[in-house]
Amino acid sequence: MHLKNHSGKMLSESSSFLKGMMLGSIFCALITMLGHIKIGYGNKMDHHEHHHIQAPKKEDILKISEKERMELSKSFRVYCIILVKPKDVSLWAAVKETWTKHCDKAEFFSSEKVKVFESINMETNDMWLMMRKAYKYAFDKYRDHYNWFFLARPSTFAIIENLKYFLLKKDPSHPFYLGHTLKSGELDYVTIEGGIVLSIESMKKLNRLFKFPEKCPEQGGMIWKISEDKQLAVCLKYAGVFAENAEDSEGKDIFNTKSVGLFIKEAMANQPNQVVEGCCSDMAVTFNGLTPNQMHVMMYGVYRLRAFGHIFNDALVFLPPNVSDND
Repeated sequence: MHLKNHSGKMLSESSSFLKGMMLGSIFCALITMLGHIKIGYGNKMDHHEHHHIQAPKKEDILKISEKERMELSKSFRVYCIILVKPKDVSLWAAVKETWTKHCDKAEFFSSEKVKVFESINMETNDMWLMMRKAYKYAFDKYRDHYNWFFLARPSTFAIIENLKYFLLKKDPSHPFYLGHTLKSGELDYVTIEGGIVLSIESMKKLNRLFKFPEKCPEQGGMIWKISEDKQLAVCLKYAGVFAENAEDSEGKDIFNTKSVGLFIKEAMANQPNQVVEGCCSDMAVTFNGLTPNQMHVMMYGVYRLRAFGHIFNDALVFLPPNVSDND
């Protein structure tokens, strides 16, 4: 009797072990399968490779008539979105006092109400929800006023005039989605570290998608959470809008995910005889990872410092808004 009970117990434990092994195998297979599923888009989009879009050459701009140049310089209107949290308050202050004054309009979208600075309270700490709400707010309020929308974190420094130059002859009624492009598995996306540019047409497509949570969910990811810039790429891809890497006319990146200091350090280590040439594009639009002090140094270098006797005969002039006290 005792032997029988012991045998039954062994069979029961063996059965439980086998069941556990089977469930574990099924779970591992499921995770593997989900890991290989292409995120958020159908087969018709699988073969897209992101493009490398270049800025116009200066010679091409000089061929444009003076009347057309005047019209172009006035037609570009860039709305800047800066996503902030209370811990960013020192960066927030620096950004507010420096490059954002060159946007045609800049607004700060914060995770909560902050007394010291004016901002639009998103009432969430989730970066994807903040980004999503900011894009909806901007589109609902300013779709008839601005044709390009630039989004950045407060650690980013942007030269808006160079952004406008890059966008010359690019039609905002086309679905442009631009910046520094990275790849994650099958997904090409514009990283938020370098800043993200959307045309008004991309904004229209994105805001239409917000109404379909199965295509553009408020909470990204099934098992693991993906970053806000990847989630944005997933949503835009559903609408047929693809990430494009922005470069100057020589093929150098102009949306940068590092600071000038880091780029120079790397150039000195890798190309000691070509530090300037190996560092960055002359027409760079953004640098990232700056401290508040570095923001003000950049502001001095970009907008104040002049080498006497050197005259740059730029074909176009993009002036900051009248309310800006930066030149």
